[in-house]
Amino acid sequence: MTDPTAGLPDTPALLLDEARMERNISRLARHAESLGVTLRPHLKTAKSVEVARRLTGGTPGPITVSTLAEAEVFFATGHSDILYAVGIAPQKLKRVQALREKGCDLVVILDNAAQAQAVAEASVPAMIEIDSDGHRGGLQAEDPALLQVGRILHDAGCLRGVMTHAGESYTVRGVAAHADFAEQERKAAVTAAENLRGAGLPCPVVSIGSTPTAHAARDLTGVTELRAGVYMFFDLVMAGIDVCTQDDIALSVLTTVIGHQPAKGWTMIDAGWMALSRDRGTATQDVDQGYGIVCDEEGRVLTDYIVVSANQEHGIIAPRAGANPAPLDLPVGTRLRILPNHACATAAQHDRYHLVRQDGGPLEVWPRFNGW
Repeated sequence: MTDPTAGLPDTPALLLDEARMERNISRLARHAESLGVTLRPHLKTAKSVEVARRLTGGTPGPITVSTLAEAEVFFATGHSDILYAVGIAPQKLKRVQALREKGCDLVVILDNAAQAQAVAEASVPAMIEIDSDGHRGGLQAEDPALLQVGRILHDAGCLRGVMTHAGESYTVRGVAAHADFAEQERKAAVTAAENLRGAGLPCPVVSIGSTPTAHAARDLTGVTELRAGVYMFFDLVMAGIDVCTQDDIALSVLTTVIGHQPAKGWTMIDAGWMALSRDRGTATQDVDQGYGIVCDEEGRVLTDYIVVSANQEHGIIAPRAGANPAPLDLPVGTRLRILPNHACATAAQHDRYHLVRQDGGPLEVWPRFNGW
């Protein structure tokens, strides 16, 4: 059998399964098309020019970012239609203006009059963030402040529309529950848009999205664009709420067995939280996956084994609580893969992806970046 990880550098290393990634990308692209909306992928997880190319079909298209560093990198590689989907800090407007002066149609978001005034003075286009589920920031669709903020932006020619993010959809499980959140998300954004229009204010863009709701939405009447971020990779959090299966997870961390503690039932590996991240996003789900699920070198899950503990550069593999699997027989030097709890957090620990092809084709290294 061909070893798909042959030739990789020292562990720990971040692996990206090309076939799974492409399957995940195609799945949401088809769904967005069926709903009649533009897909605006969020690149906060990937932070990679090569992944961006795959997400937009090789031709730069509309994207979402979470940092100005992302906006700068992706604009430099051809993306000019960018939504910066974190509430704008007035001190960052100079960087926004610099990008816009170079030809980047960079749009910011905000949810209060102080931000709106700073944005208006800087002549930067903005979308008003709507609170659709109490998860984070945003204005309620019926809040009088919505029209106040809208007028400040409109008077300066800066009002682009409304956007929302159903972050609370991560707290429920199953397609039906996520579809309910998608409708709640849609209704909040569309109602806000209608209220702005009813006051004589334009609202050309109505943008919604989270990975769970983007996949479960059944009707997006009144919505113009859909956003999602982690879907190209997926992770154990998404699998734990039934947005994907473990077989859809495209990202993993390659690690090496470095020792054993037989009396404790532990297998020691060279991937600690510096490689896996501190994220314990499955701890509140129905099944706690520790710091990640253990797979063999080719990606097959070793049933009921997880990384139960992580130090800076050491991980400890053991059976999950209540399980009694067959003992592991893994000599020192054995390579394993760990599926991540949260792809965003795990990817952020690394500066490159090692692309793994199922056909055993040549490996590629795709750079990724961090920072703000």
